[in-house]
Amino acid sequence: MAATIPTKMKAVLQPDKNSHNLILSEVSVPIPNRPDDVLVRVHATSPCKGELDWALWAPEFIGPDKKPIPGQDLAGTVVSAPSTSSFKAGDGVYARINANRPGYAAEYVIARESELAIKPKNLGWVETAAAPISALTGYQGLFTQGSLDHLALKGDKAALEKNAKQRVLITGASGGVGSWAVQLAREAGVKNIVAVVGERNIEFVRELGASEMIVYTRQSIGDWVKEDQNAREVDLVLDCAGGSSLAASWYAVKDGGKLVSVCSVPEDSRPKDVKKTVQSLWFVITPSGKDLDLITGMIEASRLQVNIDSVFEFDQFADAFEKTETGHPRGKVILKVSGEL
Repeated sequence: MAATIPTKMKAVLQPDKNSHNLILSEVSVPIPNRPDDVLVRVHATSPCKGELDWALWAPEFIGPDKKPIPGQDLAGTVVSAPSTSSFKAGDGVYARINANRPGYAAEYVIARESELAIKPKNLGWVETAAAPISALTGYQGLFTQGSLDHLALKGDKAALEKNAKQRVLITGASGGVGSWAVQLAREAGVKNIVAVVGERNIEFVRELGASEMIVYTRQSIGDWVKEDQNAREVDLVLDCAGGSSLAASWYAVKDGGKLVSVCSVPEDSRPKDVKKTVQSLWFVITPSGKDLDLITGMIEASRLQVNIDSVFEFDQFADAFEKTETGHPRGKVILKVSGEL
C-alpha cells in the first residue's frame, strides 16, 4: 500500500495570515509519525467562515509553525493506519481536526484516530464533507456546553420531558452550524425553537423544525422580546452569528439562563442595560469521533439531513472560500478535492 502513495500532492495554501489570498501549490504528502496518526486521501472538504483569520484572532491556538493549509471538514478514504487502529486502509471516514494542524484543502492529510468516524453509509463524499464541524458544533453547543440533555437523542423519556420544557433560540439558524442545531434541538424533544433568519430562509428553517421565527431584516431580537417578554424569553441561546445578533441575544435569554456563542465571548457584547444573571460562554469545539458516531447513526436513520449551499471543483478553491466568507450560504459550501462523488 505504501508504494502507491505519492510523495507530492496539491494543496491550497494561505501564504500570509494577514490576507485571504489563497494559492494552489505542490507540497510533500504528510508522513504519519505518531501511534494514532491515520493517513487519509481527501475527497471533499468544506471551508469554515472565519478560519482564514484564526491565526490572527487566536494565536494561542494556531501556532506559527502550522503549515497554512485551510479546510476543517474531511471526507475521505483511509490510506494507512497503525496495526492497532480501529480503522483500516479503504475505510470511508469523516472528521474535524484541531485547527493547529494542516487542514483538508489538500489531496492527503493526517488525522488522529480519536477525531475519525466511519462516514454515513447513505451519504456521498460531497454530502459527508458538509457534516463534521457544523454537526459537532451544533451538538456540543446544545448538549455539551448548553443546557439540553443529550440522552433525549437516544429516546430517554426523562430527558425528552426535560428538554420539552426549555425554549431555545438559535441565531444564524439557516447557516452551516445553525441548520444542524435546529434539527438536533428538534430531535432532542425541544418544542419551542426560535430561529433567527433572513427573509428567504423562513420556510427552510421551519421545515428543519423551528417553531418561531425572528426575521432580522424586519425586527431585532430585542424588539421581538419586548412584545411579550414573559412568553418570549428563552432558557438557552446558541449564537451562530456573532456581532449584533449576539449582543441582542442578551435581551432574549432569561435570568438564570444560558448564552453559548460559537463566534465570540458573549460578555464582550453584553448591552449596558442588561443586568440579569446569565451563564455565558464562547467555546471552540472538541474534535470527537465518538460524537460523530452519534451523528452518523442519526443521519443513517434519516433523523438528520445534510444541507448544502453550493459545490466547487478543487481549482475553484478561491471562489469556495469567498462564498463561505461573504455569500451568506444556506448550509455548507463544499470543495471537491479528488473529484470522486
